[in-house]
Amino acid sequence: MLHRIVYFILLLTILSCSTKQKESMQAAEEPIVAPSSLPEGFVSLFDGTTMSGWRIYKNKPNNSWEVLDGTLHCKPFAEGGDNQRSDLITEEQYDNFEFSFEWKISAQGNSGVIYLVSEAYNESYETGPEYQVMDDDGYPGEVAAANRSACNYDMHAIENRKLNPAGEWNEGKIVVNNKHVEHWLNGEKVLEYDIDSDDWKARRDASKWKDFPGYGTVSKGHIALQDHGNEVWYRNLAIKVLN
Repeated sequence: MLHRIVYFILLLTILSCSTKQKESMQAAEEPIVAPSSLPEGFVSLFDGTTMSGWRIYKNKPNNSWEVLDGTLHCKPFAEGGDNQRSDLITEEQYDNFEFSFEWKISAQGNSGVIYLVSEAYNESYETGPEYQVMDDDGYPGEVAAANRSACNYDMHAIENRKLNPAGEWNEGKIVVNNKHVEHWLNGEKVLEYDIDSDDWKARRDASKWKDFPGYGTVSKGHIALQDHGNEVWYRNLAIKVLN
């Protein structure tokens, strides 16, 4: 009886190994197709390993940007080092688009995503509106309502946003379509505005941008990641061009 049980167990083992080997051979014959991680129509702007597709604004020296652990990482300014600010911009220019990205800011940090940027001026912010990125709770000093995360910097304040704190990832999205702009944060639309509308002009004339003649005048431009001297990380940057 014992011999029959041992024989039966050996037979089951042989059949199981044969089945697994056959399945393995069939799997090897079938091509492996990796599913796309991007929504339809989007293309990646960052390969996770190089800065291909990006460069420094006006080709200034790169004193701060690097690829770190699959992110575009801005190092903090170092005391005694060459601390010339270096915004990172896309090589391509865009007019109507949907740009999605993830961002993480350091404690007390400040950065931003600036869009519709021209290199005709000294700094990227002189032409492009800014999706603010910052540590809202920890940033030193008083922060105006229109200068907090996901706002259109110094132009449009937002309320009731779901913001993850410094050191945690947030999802951002900017939509620009025929001068109509939307800012999204963690899956929710938090503001929208129209460039050159009467409301926009009134806000501009009451803000710091009244002294910048190029602000909001560019219909097609670069996307810039701002180096504000603080540590910040960006990843999963992708864009969909709108007709």
